[in-house]
Amino acid sequence: MASDTTPVWFITGCSTGFGLELARLVLARGWRAAVTARDKSRLADLVSGAGDRALALSLDVTDAMAIDAAVKAAEERFGRIDVLVNNAGYGYQASIEEGDDREIRDQFDANVFGLFAMTRAVLPLMRQQRKGHVINLTSQAGFIGFPGSGYYAATKHAVEGFSDALAAEGKPLGIHVTCVAPGPFRTDWAGRSLRQTPNRIEDYADTAGKRLKGTSDLSGKQAGDPVRAGEAMIAITEQAQPPRHLVLGKIAYEGVTGKLKERLAEIEGLKDMSIGTDFPDA
Repeated sequence: MASDTTPVWFITGCSTGFGLELARLVLARGWRAAVTARDKSRLADLVSGAGDRALALSLDVTDAMAIDAAVKAAEERFGRIDVLVNNAGYGYQASIEEGDDREIRDQFDANVFGLFAMTRAVLPLMRQQRKGHVINLTSQAGFIGFPGSGYYAATKHAVEGFSDALAAEGKPLGIHVTCVAPGPFRTDWAGRSLRQTPNRIEDYADTAGKRLKGTSDLSGKQAGDPVRAGEAMIAITEQAQPPRHLVLGKIAYEGVTGKLKERLAEIEGLKDMSIGTDFPDA
């Protein structure tokens, strides 16, 4: 059994993709981890051979009672949680006009409200420990709203704003917050996990429609390696001052930095107009 000094990770969405590869790497290091999936049976191979260092849990992050039960089980097994990785979630694509209300709300339940609830459940432990690291899987879509991905981008923008506030509140308590923002990676995001509302309005064929088709066609051919992404996530937890953001992949790096430079230039270009809206004596 692992020494009590080894870090304890709690990772959501471990049946595939980033969650699976990250959990494998964490356990391979001899560390401890609570790993979750909606269907716990899909985690059998992952935890095989890890003994008491691994705790497989059934968890749907949209179920508040299941979240509380999972966190309690992890605390009972390990006594602490050092790193929470909010990885569970999925993609939904549609033009803004053609977005389906049920699909939109379901995505927010998983990507946003589930992540919020998961974080709230773990914070009391980290606050008591005066130590912890919350890693939120966002996306380049947390910075850029691509055509066809407006609702997905909205979920990731929401998590970015939430994470800014969480970082400010957590810093005095020894709790770090990092948003990990991948570009295209070879996970199930663009394949089996992706939900789409087909584009039928011709006016959006060259914007949202084109992106919906392109995303499906790219599945399995993305440049990003989930194993290397997992290694990067582990590396930031070993830093004394972890970064607030970690952008993964060349496509995301170039896209995010380009968007931020463009946005800053626009804001600075309107400086006089911005400042001029204050009362003269303010």
